[in-house]
Amino acid sequence: MSLEETFSSISQGINDIFGFSDPLYGELIWSTILLILFLILGWIIEHVFEHYFKKLAKKTKTKIDDEILKNVKRPIYVLVIFFGIYFFIHNLSVLNQYVDINLVENIFLLIEVLLIAYIFTRVTNVLFAWYAERQEKRKKTSQHILFVFRGIFNAIVYLLAFFVFMALAGIDLTGLAIGGAATAIVIGFALQHVLSDFFSAFSIYFDRPFEIGDFIIVGEYAGTVTKIGMKSTRLELLQGEELVLSNRELTTASVRNFKKMNKRRIEFSFGVTYDTSVKKLKKVLEIVKSIIDPEKLEHVHSLDRVHFTEFGDFSLNFNVIYYMNTKDYVKYRDTQQEINFKIKEAFEKEGIEMAFPTQTIFLNK
Repeated sequence: MSLEETFSSISQGINDIFGFSDPLYGELIWSTILLILFLILGWIIEHVFEHYFKKLAKKTKTKIDDEILKNVKRPIYVLVIFFGIYFFIHNLSVLNQYVDINLVENIFLLIEVLLIAYIFTRVTNVLFAWYAERQEKRKKTSQHILFVFRGIFNAIVYLLAFFVFMALAGIDLTGLAIGGAATAIVIGFALQHVLSDFFSAFSIYFDRPFEIGDFIIVGEYAGTVTKIGMKSTRLELLQGEELVLSNRELTTASVRNFKKMNKRRIEFSFGVTYDTSVKKLKKVLEIVKSIIDPEKLEHVHSLDRVHFTEFGDFSLNFNVIYYMNTKDYVKYRDTQQEINFKIKEAFEKEGIEMAFPTQTIFLNK
């Protein structure tokens, strides 16, 4: 037995009990009982949310559950009331003479589907807000991207809700689907560059090749990421100016991210004069090794090598490679400066001369 047949038999039973000859009385009494039952159910749901779920949410450390309960309590109550009104109207067969009952049912069906979609988006919006707040504290993600992503997600939910309504209402979607596909193709061709930047923004967001605050090098440009938008990303260059790069360009280019560097490799060279003795040349190696010592320099991780590498045009050249355990560029420059001062100071004490471009000319008499 279907639900409609069940309600009809209950209405008839009420007529038989009270001796009503007009079936309208039984339907009206049963519809009123149904409406009252749904009102009571709505009150129970609101009471449970207010006095049970709310107390449980207060015991948790996070505020997410509190916000979810706050945002879904009233919509769920309204949804229950709409169900009660629907069954109240649906059970009154006398209305068939005055209104198109199928139209009324479709209107109620649309409202109920949209209410369910609304409740779902309210929950997801709370989750988006919570995630955005976390990212904002860590300054990792542009809030603009999260805002747009939330809007797109909500639009998709409501679009799916609309298609669910069309399917439940028995409306043919073939023509709508063909028209929508054709429109999407035309829009896609017209906005292909904009959409390319748009999807590149999501690629940057999910893949995270860089984040706000990272120091990156793209081609000949080097700077700090200040904003990641839906169409472009902005860098503050070392010279101080702002550079705007399209997201499509960033996802197709090679990006060097220095903030993700855990260990920095430093290489530098210097030369001494040709009149430096072999004994002093060997002393140079000892001096440099004693200066670049991880126990003496705070951010130095290890000394890789020090070599007398070549006989240059005007100097005897040495090459040094060492590693630092910091990604901070200023600390790297400070450490290198300290090393340079100590090398110069040690060379002065040992009488070792640093080379500079010179040329010796021998004349035959």
